[in-house]
Amino acid sequence: MTTRPEQAAGEQVLVRCPWGDSTPDYAAYHDTEWGVELHGTPELYERMSLEAFQSGLSWITILRKRPAFRAAFAGFDPELVAAFGPADVERLMADAGIVRNRLKIDAAIHNARVVVEQDVDLDALLWSFAPAGHVRPATITDVPAITDESKAMAKELKKRGFKFLGPTTCYALMQATGMVDDHIATCFRASAR
Repeated sequence: MTTRPEQAAGEQVLVRCPWGDSTPDYAAYHDTEWGVELHGTPELYERMSLEAFQSGLSWITILRKRPAFRAAFAGFDPELVAAFGPADVERLMADAGIVRNRLKIDAAIHNARVVVEQDVDLDALLWSFAPAGHVRPATITDVPAITDESKAMAKELKKRGFKFLGPTTCYALMQATGMVDDHIATCFRASAR
């Protein structure tokens, strides 16, 4: 922990990535989840889906709606979501607790079907794009939005039939699941690794 100039003498606060200090929701997410290695097909399918829903929106919107998303999408169990039909789509479109975007809802259901029908080991597939080495960003302006690895991931996912997962969304997925660690150099999470 480091001390900020405006602090009282002896008082210690955690220095976070700037976005992680903006709201209590972000602070909790930043401190406990973002950049932590995540494995498992349902877990990664959930993050993949939520990152796709986030496209064009603020992550805080998705983060605050995450419990409703989990309830609406059967805990993000790909086998259960793959079985969703037209009535489920209409139910989801009427659910004010989630983002009601038909294209994104259809993509989440479609992507679950890809996982199940192609018997994709989603964990192995996604983690195969984790870079062998990664340079910690010094400041928030050094954090990229797209990398060669995220471009390659997006290309492979598209080839396999996945939807709504471009290079920017794939990089956000890589950051969120610990495939890359983009906590900036002054962040307390950077020193924790």
